Amino acid sequence: MIRHATAVWNGSGKEGNGHLTTQSTVLTDTQYSYLSRFESGVGTNPEELVAAAHAGCFSMKLSFVLGAAGFTPEKIDTKCEITFIEGTLSKSHLIVSASVPGIDDAKFQECVKDAEQNCPISKLLGKGLEISSTATLVA
Repeated sequence: MIRHATAVWNGSGKEGNGHLTTQSTVLTDTQYSYLSRFESGVGTNPEELVAAAHAGCFSMKLSFVLGAAGFTPEKIDTKCEITFIEGTLSKSHLIVSASVPGIDDAKFQECVKDAEQNCPISKLLGKGLEISSTATLVA
C-alpha cells in the first residue's frame, strides 16, 4: 500500500504560501503558510497534520489491542500534542480518554502502552522523538 499527498509552495519561507492536497481529497488545496505554522494564520501546518496522524493511528491501534485482549471499546478520544522547538519536533504526547466496558484500569493502561509503542506512526516518530501518553478510563 502506498499513500500520497502533495505540497505546492510559492514564494519565500516567510512571505510565501502553499497548498496541500491528499490522495483521498480530504485536503484539497488546503492553505498553509508561515502564519498558520508559527502564528495564528488561517490554514493548517505540518505539525498539526503529524498530530492528527499520530492521534488517529494510535486510537485505531488501541482499538485493535483492546480487541485482542477481549474488550470492545465504546469510544476512544485521543488528543495529540506535538512539541516543535527551534525547528525540531521533540515530543509527541497522546492524551487518551476511553470508555471500555469490563476492563480494569491496570489492563487498560497496559493496552495504552502497547498501542503507544506499536502504532505505525509511533514507530516512525520514535526514531528521534520522545513519545508519551496520559490515559483516563471513563465509565
